[in-house]
Amino acid sequence: MMNATENRDRITARVSQPIATKLQVAADLTGATLNQFLVQAAVEKADKIIDHEQTIRFSRDDAALFMKMLDNPAQSNAALAKAFERRNNKVKNDATNNRTGKNT
Repeated sequence: MMNATENRDRITARVSQPIATKLQVAADLTGATLNQFLVQAAVEKADKIIDHEQTIRFSRDDAALFMKMLDNPAQSNAALAKAFERRNNKVKNDATNNRTGKNT
């Protein structure tokens, strides 16, 4: 339940009469007001999109390969060692700059 002092934003949309009628019929069928129906539908769609974009899905074969690679990582080579060194230097420099207030 929303707190009475909570700030709220307003969202407006212009739609054609046939779409407005369709939305109102759907809202009526669910027992919700048009506003409740629109907000619920929008939140459900937003959740679905966010979940899709933030979740990695593997096929069974890909998941098995991924786990095998985690269990048996490739041996380090010169290029990987150099990449780690560059990364560690960047992290160290960023931390130093943050403490001194310098931006790079």
